[in-house]
Amino acid sequence: MNNKYIYNLENIDFDKVSRLLKSGKLIIYPTDTVYGVGGVIQSEDAIRGIYLAKKRSFTSPLIVLVSKPEKIEEIAYIDEKNREKIEKLIKRFWPGGLTIILKKKPCVPDIMTANGDTVGVRMPDLKIALDIIDSVGGIFPTTSANISGESTPRSYEELSQDFKERVDIIIDGGKSPVGVASTIVDMSGDVPEVLRTGAISVEEIEDTIGKI
Repeated sequence: MNNKYIYNLENIDFDKVSRLLKSGKLIIYPTDTVYGVGGVIQSEDAIRGIYLAKKRSFTSPLIVLVSKPEKIEEIAYIDEKNREKIEKLIKRFWPGGLTIILKKKPCVPDIMTANGDTVGVRMPDLKIALDIIDSVGGIFPTTSANISGESTPRSYEELSQDFKERVDIIIDGGKSPVGVASTIVDMSGDVPEVLRTGAISVEEIEDTIGKI
C-alpha cells in the first residue's frame, strides 16, 4: 500500500492522523495490552477493512475502545440491575486490561458485532492510545494487529511486515507495557460471565463484584 504514514511517539501529528482516520484509513497503534488495528466507527468501509486486513471471519466481533468511561453510554446500555457492579469494575480496572460486554445501542454498526446485540468496551491505560481515540471522538472499533491465527504483537518489533502493508498509518510506540490481551467479562445478562482471562484475573474480578 502506497502513501503509508509512519510515526513514533515524538513526531506523531494527531491532526493529520485524525483526518486520515475520519477519511476511512486504518491504523496500527500501541495500547497498554497489545498492539491494535482500528478505524472510525462512522465508516463501515473502515470496519470492513479491519476484517479484511486480519483475514478475520465476520462472525468474530470487534471491540470498542473509549477515551473515558462517560463514552460508554453513547454506544451501550447499562442495565440497572448490573449498574453497581459495572461501576465497581470500571472504578477499579479502568483504564486498564478489562473489556466489558454490554447490550449495544443502534448506532453501533452490526458489521462489527457479527450482527449480535452486544458490544465489548474498554478504556486502555496508555496515553498515546487515548490521544488517538480522543482525536476521532473518543470511540474506536479495534482488535489486535495481526492476521487471524498468528501471534498477537506485544511490541512494534513483533508486528508482521505483511500486516503492516495492509494499513495506512503505523505508530511505533515500542513495547506495550502489559503485553497480555485484556480479560473479557460479559455484563449484558443476568449473571456476570468471564469469557476470556488475560490481564485481569478472575480472582480480582470476584474480589470486586463477588463470586461469578
